[in-house]
Amino acid sequence: MSVPWRTVGRVDPDGPAAHDDVLIRGRALTKRFGELVAVDGVDFDVRRGEAFGFLGPNGAGKSSTMKMVGAVSPASGGQLRIFGLDPATDGPAVRARLGVVPQRDTLDEELTVEENIWIYGRYFGLPWTVVRERTVELLEFAQLGDRAASKVEPLSGGMKRRLTIARALVSDPEILLLDEPTTGLDPQARHALWDRLFRLKKQGVTLVLTTHYMDEAEQLCDRLVVMDHGRIVAAGSPRQLIERYATREVLELRFADDDGTHLPLDGVGARVEVLPDRVLVYTPDGDAAAAAVHARGLRPLSALVRRSTLEDVFLHLTGRSLVD
Repeated sequence: MSVPWRTVGRVDPDGPAAHDDVLIRGRALTKRFGELVAVDGVDFDVRRGEAFGFLGPNGAGKSSTMKMVGAVSPASGGQLRIFGLDPATDGPAVRARLGVVPQRDTLDEELTVEENIWIYGRYFGLPWTVVRERTVELLEFAQLGDRAASKVEPLSGGMKRRLTIARALVSDPEILLLDEPTTGLDPQARHALWDRLFRLKKQGVTLVLTTHYMDEAEQLCDRLVVMDHGRIVAAGSPRQLIERYATREVLELRFADDDGTHLPLDGVGARVEVLPDRVLVYTPDGDAAAAAVHARGLRPLSALVRRSTLEDVFLHLTGRSLVD
């Protein structure tokens, strides 16, 4: 369902971002906590109407970057502009145009579903009649219309996440920030949430999200950056990153008695990654690689040929799993 009151591309025609499709621009952006450098001089642009992702393991600097973008945590160095404004001096003006979905739900569980949106709308100074009208539309959009009068506490995790997104949209934001939007949800709830986010993007909402789920990034993001230890180690669309840093196919091998470290696999593929539970052979032709493995007298417990994914990109760039 569309959101009828949604205003696409709302920009002051005389404002600094009027002739620039880049809504968020970071240059040498840095965040320090004492001696710890959480974000180490990153450069990125977020364009109007796209879904942009920060992908990486826990502790990579994703959430610290999002807090700076959300104008709630000042940058320690570099430059950050949002809508052409400096959040250090124009924080209230920036925050008024953002919707924020935090990593953990901050719903008032003693209130009803609709009351949570009413109160949030009033925080933005919206007229009562507008808040009530938007609440009805947003709950329908979030597939929670039949739970409007229900208390929040007994709702499922997926319902609470959809309510948090609906609440963040009550002010008609131009950018929606989502920090790990589906962490802790079961697969069905994750896909339901992806559907809601995809619909928002089609309506012109710019999405900025952090995630450590590879499939989520591939499903939702037009472009993304891969972060590790506070730095950006790769940037592009999911398909561009896979084409650049991986092969067309991957052969996954599992062996009974050997961890794969000393197996004669050199030359079977373009690259071999030895993981604790399996060996990955990167190759343009998985079936040919599997035949070459057997020709060398190796008998794996299982052999699976699949397409390359963003997880393979991350393994190549950092040598460790996205979900460390």
